[in-house]
Amino acid sequence: MEIERFAISGPLHFTMPRFGDARGYFTETFNAEKLAREGIAEPQWVQDNQSYSVESYTLRGLHFQLPPFAQSKIVRVLAGRIFDVVVDIRPSSATYAQWLGVELTAEKQNQLYIPAGFAHGFLTLTPDVVIAYKVSAAYSRAHDRSLNWADPALAIRWPLPRDTSPKLSEKDENAPMLSGLAGELEDFL
Repeated sequence: MEIERFAISGPLHFTMPRFGDARGYFTETFNAEKLAREGIAEPQWVQDNQSYSVESYTLRGLHFQLPPFAQSKIVRVLAGRIFDVVVDIRPSSATYAQWLGVELTAEKQNQLYIPAGFAHGFLTLTPDVVIAYKVSAAYSRAHDRSLNWADPALAIRWPLPRDTSPKLSEKDENAPMLSGLAGELEDFL
């Protein structure tokens, strides 16, 4: 298993080994024991989700849930390519309000582990993108929040072509800036 750690503590970028021959290949997409050895030991993964985006430059996020429904995620791409972004929203963290971005592709079969306490979003880089992700807590509408993808305080460098606007949901287009969420984030450690 190839692992990449970041200056921001928590997220991990990893690729599971792939074994192939003339017929095709085999890979484990999830192995709790191997991930636990790398520090990814969630009490349980409760749900698998899948999303499909038709057009390139569809932006989904930045999403998170408040405690006690805060979610850790493991994200992978089944078709296409994305620029996957996480933002540290833990007020007591030394890297609070810092972000990192990783390109995930179906071809590479790389994955990103995102612990609770991070907002998550992605930009599709190709049409017909399919994403699968595990979550450690069920969806809770009352705890669901969004952070504005274009918050100037975050200065995320989304790989959008010049003069291209992302395709957004109304929820994401109207999401508050980080400064407007500060009071709600106090329960993140």
